[in-house]
Amino acid sequence: MGKELFGTDGIRGVAGEYPLDPPTTHAVGVALGRLARRLGPDPEVIIGIDTRESGPWIAEHLAGGLAGAGVRARFAGLITTPGVAFLTRTDAFVAGLIVSASHNPYQDNGIKIFGHSGYKLPDEQEHELEAEIFNLLERGIEPAPITLEEDPGLDLRYLDFLASTFPHSLEGLRIVVDCANGAATKLGPALLARLGARIEAIHCSPDGRNINLNCGALDVESLREVVRTHGADLGVALDGDADRAIFISPRGEVVDGDGVMLLAARYLLERGELNGPEGRPTVVSTVMSNLGLEKALARDGISMPRTAVGDKYVLEEMQRIGAVLGGEQSGHLIFHNYATTGDGLLTTLRVLEVMLAARSGLDELTAGLVRYPQRLVNIRVREKRPFEALPEVADEIQAAEDAFRDAGRILVRYSGTELLARVMVEGADGDRVEEHARRIAAAIERAIGATSNAASPSTTS
Repeated sequence: MGKELFGTDGIRGVAGEYPLDPPTTHAVGVALGRLARRLGPDPEVIIGIDTRESGPWIAEHLAGGLAGAGVRARFAGLITTPGVAFLTRTDAFVAGLIVSASHNPYQDNGIKIFGHSGYKLPDEQEHELEAEIFNLLERGIEPAPITLEEDPGLDLRYLDFLASTFPHSLEGLRIVVDCANGAATKLGPALLARLGARIEAIHCSPDGRNINLNCGALDVESLREVVRTHGADLGVALDGDADRAIFISPRGEVVDGDGVMLLAARYLLERGELNGPEGRPTVVSTVMSNLGLEKALARDGISMPRTAVGDKYVLEEMQRIGAVLGGEQSGHLIFHNYATTGDGLLTTLRVLEVMLAARSGLDELTAGLVRYPQRLVNIRVREKRPFEALPEVADEIQAAEDAFRDAGRILVRYSGTELLARVMVEGADGDRVEEHARRIAAAIERAIGATSNAASPSTTS
């Protein structure tokens, strides 16, 4: 049994294995139920799932644990992560649970917990829950799942909210939406069609195992092809739980979170709505955002503080300084005037709002973003040892930093949800970027790689 259950994005692992085995998921329900009982009389908790085959049984074990603590669960069925966050804060729920592993493959799953505020639980409450869960498991606990009946009104309320933020018509626009065979399979096409768009929906046939498989925000090639073939005005790719969105322009160009932050920041700036500390326009991003974004924003007088990777850290900084816009290159965008978490469907509406106001497409709206060459490399590892404790790795990182000095960036970190080391190298010289990324990745592979093939770590651009 591990010492910590909660990572940077809730509890996550392989479905059926600890910590997502029946006893532990039941214990999570009991522990949360006991906390809920202290927060108000007759508490209710909302539960939603994505399309993974393990989602229903995990939800039933969570609901059984809640029932054992005297707390009623209401089941939203298939719904997005931001949908659960919205319903938790706008209804009488003391907490919300979404059973999802976001962009991970179907074998994985996860449990994210939102408080009534719509924000993820603060660290102190997560630690309190962990202690209670471990205590229950040590004493022995017998799983007692209960059958859940879906309340169809819950996801419709979320759909109504989204539509209410967009008092325009999409009539005449042709949009391709890739739902990643995930949580937005029904909601995404329904929302855009309701607003009048001509919709081509792809990857909307979930079978429990094809979520995120060669589709969605992590693999946009099929979406790019459909946008080009159909002459669409916009393509949008969501991930498995629809808390992120990546866009395709009519020319087939990929517009990631950096591009969306630029066009949204300029739009809000023109309207006098880009709040920041001491009245200075500000966009919060992470260490992964391209230097080109930082420079483009600076030309418009917009500051861009960076945080650690993770929308959790972006949101914390936004709250601390009073910013209304923040996000990640990966497509998590937080429009804090509307939501408490990243929301791919809400982001899509904001992008369309800017397009309609400017009477321009994505190609024109992101023309000012000149990207520095950037290489991202993922290396599957056996363990997560400090990089400074790996001499060969530390030497390669230092060599790269000496080579770039102030003309580039090097970021080496571990994934918060998988046994992966991630290497990011960025600079003006693409060949030098490629060389140092390869050298650092190869050193990590030799030191702690999960395979013996040091010459071919997996890469993503």
